[in-house]
Amino acid sequence: MISYLPRYLFNFVFFTLIQVLVLNNIQLSGYVNPYLYVLFIITLPFETPGWLLLLLGFTSGMVVDLFSNTPGMHASATVFVSFLRPYVLRLFAPREEYQPGTIPTMAYYGLGWFFRYAAILVLGHHLFLFFIEVFSLTHFFSTLLRALSSTVFTLLLIIVAQLFSQGKKQGR
Repeated sequence: MISYLPRYLFNFVFFTLIQVLVLNNIQLSGYVNPYLYVLFIITLPFETPGWLLLLLGFTSGMVVDLFSNTPGMHASATVFVSFLRPYVLRLFAPREEYQPGTIPTMAYYGLGWFFRYAAILVLGHHLFLFFIEVFSLTHFFSTLLRALSSTVFTLLLIIVAQLFSQGKKQGR
């Protein structure tokens, strides 16, 4: 984990800046809100302890909350994703377990595995975030549509980001 520290510090700052400076200003017809910053939590090393995962989830969500004027909504959604992550990793674990020294990215485990893994976590994040934002079931279907459309758009951004990082890795 210590050897990855500079990389993940950069990822935290980079994804947070992209989120608060660019993506928070994108809202397509009120139904698509991309949240790329969850990629920071999704791609943390397998060996990340649970307490650190929850702390990093809270911190990243709280920073986005500070810039978005959404007190605690992103923090609670990223803590939920941080809590959910080990269970999703166990659900998709290969028979021979995860290779030591690898991280949950498309470069190590392929597009199919990464897409399923990221889709569950991003969908969980978006459902939690949007339903806590509305805090009512009266607009259930419109909130569900908003969460699904935002999940699709966020997953597209995540796959593009993974392709860029995968291309950079293969170029070394």
